[in-house]
Amino acid sequence: MFNFSRVIEFLPQLGTGLYYTLLISVVGLLIGFILGAIFGLGRISKNKFYSIISSVYVEVIRGTPVLVQAMWIFFALPIITKYNMDSITAGIVVIAINSGAYIAEIVRGAVDSIDKGQMEAGRSLGLNKHQTMRYIIWPQAFKRMIPPLGNQFIISIKDTSLLSVILVPELMFQGRYIASNHFIALEIYTTVAIFYLVINFSLSLLLRYTERRLKY
Repeated sequence: MFNFSRVIEFLPQLGTGLYYTLLISVVGLLIGFILGAIFGLGRISKNKFYSIISSVYVEVIRGTPVLVQAMWIFFALPIITKYNMDSITAGIVVIAINSGAYIAEIVRGAVDSIDKGQMEAGRSLGLNKHQTMRYIIWPQAFKRMIPPLGNQFIISIKDTSLLSVILVPELMFQGRYIASNHFIALEIYTTVAIFYLVINFSLSLLLRYTERRLKY
């Protein structure tokens, strides 16, 4: 039978896992957004080299599972670079690179959706291409990015649970360790699920609030 009192003594350990889950998610997604903006704009760039590099990055990352990417970055990449990353750094890199590819498509779609006349209007006002993108196109596109960005953030937070395979001490890793050593799988995995649900539901509410504010 479910006995939550058995979980209480392990809450500090689960709290440590929650800390690393949030740390990896926040840092990884911030870097991922920067990568997404760079390669998303690259996908629509007239510079062939920039466009090809961006397309290769997006297709390779979107075409491979995040679990495989985690294993490759943590175990295979050090063989090439002769540099061993700690599991936390590797986890951040995985989330950043993976989310960056999906955010790149969000950026590309949002910028493409802005009427082409906006660029012409900016140029007619004396702005160059980069200024027009910065002051006219990007603000409008960013509003349209918010709903899909929110979905991607939630997906990436859930993806951190896969990082337990490379020994990242995040929430799922801590839960699995406790459950296997103390034989309370029902209570621990239920608690872990509740933690993820609370995080993602809170993020969903924040995103809905932000969307409503941006409409006015």
